[in-house]
Amino acid sequence: MDSTWRSYRGNCLNKRRKRRTLPLYVVMITALLFLSWKDIHPSVFVANTNPSTSVSVETNPIPEPNSSLTWTITEGDSLCTIFENYEISQSVMYQILSADEPLLALDVIRPGNMLTFTLDHKTGELVSMELYIHPGKQVIYNRTDDGSFCYDEVTIPGEWEEELLDGNIISSFYVSARGAGLTDQETGNITDLFSDKIQFARHIRAGDRFQVVRSRQFVDGEFTGQSRVEGVRIFRGKCIYSAFLFDDGNYYDLEGSSLARAFRRYPTAGHYRVSSHFSKARRHPITGRISPHNGVDFGMPTGTPILSTGDGVVTRVSNHPFAGKYIEIQNGSHFTSRYLHLSRILVRRGQTVQRGERIALSGNTGRSTGPHLHFELHINGRPVNPLTAKIPMASAVPNERLEEFNQRVEKLVTMMEEPSRIIALHRVGSNFSKLPLSF
Repeated sequence: MDSTWRSYRGNCLNKRRKRRTLPLYVVMITALLFLSWKDIHPSVFVANTNPSTSVSVETNPIPEPNSSLTWTITEGDSLCTIFENYEISQSVMYQILSADEPLLALDVIRPGNMLTFTLDHKTGELVSMELYIHPGKQVIYNRTDDGSFCYDEVTIPGEWEEELLDGNIISSFYVSARGAGLTDQETGNITDLFSDKIQFARHIRAGDRFQVVRSRQFVDGEFTGQSRVEGVRIFRGKCIYSAFLFDDGNYYDLEGSSLARAFRRYPTAGHYRVSSHFSKARRHPITGRISPHNGVDFGMPTGTPILSTGDGVVTRVSNHPFAGKYIEIQNGSHFTSRYLHLSRILVRRGQTVQRGERIALSGNTGRSTGPHLHFELHINGRPVNPLTAKIPMASAVPNERLEEFNQRVEKLVTMMEEPSRIIALHRVGSNFSKLPLSF
């Protein structure tokens, strides 16, 4: 046994010696070949002493650019699979999700969106990530000095082109509206606007007519996918139903009466202490970083019933690592409400809810310092202070603005009666060109 072990050990040592000496032989042979080549071509190694033909030496070479990788989102993609594909760690992904918590833009990436990763050319470390939503909106997540990430929104107002879409109803309003070029969302918004006045399935008949002034956003001639309905007229028999968008984000009829039902100011039956106010620059209680706080926090016991602040449709039901369990509701055309850190969700995506309806129970999920509700209100895609924002609580246009509203109505009606289908191209600057639809 001992002799066998000594023989095996000796063979191993010999192999190791061979492996160690082989590179030395290679180096020696390479050096000999190099010296021989130098003797044959000495001019290559002679310094250029002619000043007129001297070659300048670059003392500060241009640094290599960072590398970029772009991924176009397709159906079924997720952040996890994309990061894994580019071998970027999950911890970095969670750092970006943490920065995205006030925005939640990465929670609804859609086919056609693009993610561009910029990597340091030396270390391979992720320097920044850009989310391309459409030509008018991008979000850039940059690495900060402390190694975390922050975000910057890039919004380009572009130009809003208005056009008239009209038609006769043949079988149903939905089919005729889609045939005229309206989208599913636009058609749904119109039926929602008139839900208190028209039962579309029963009241609309073949031969009825509709007119819609729609504006669409373009950036450098490219359609961003964003649009809004500026005005509607529906002719049913001898009756005319109308809706006109004013610069407060609300729709009113020809007389200036609101078509939107009133909102609740608070998402609970009782009033609870505000533990953190709406702020564009708040120091986060956990991370310590200065970042926007796009809502209001109400301190309350876990299990407190949460109520929808307005009529609408549930568009998101999700469980985010930092926002916790949350709900988003589209309240009509221009209002969106969010409810974060819930313990239990009582509705499902796509469900229609009414103002004051119980939708969830408060909790302490996600990144939180204690039981509370984080409540957000967005108007035209922008977060506003839900405790002070102008929301549909009044029943009509204020008297002091009625003349201004009537001028707006006159303009839209004139557009509806124009024979040309393309009405106008409005440059950025008017109040209405500053009302982009939520993304």
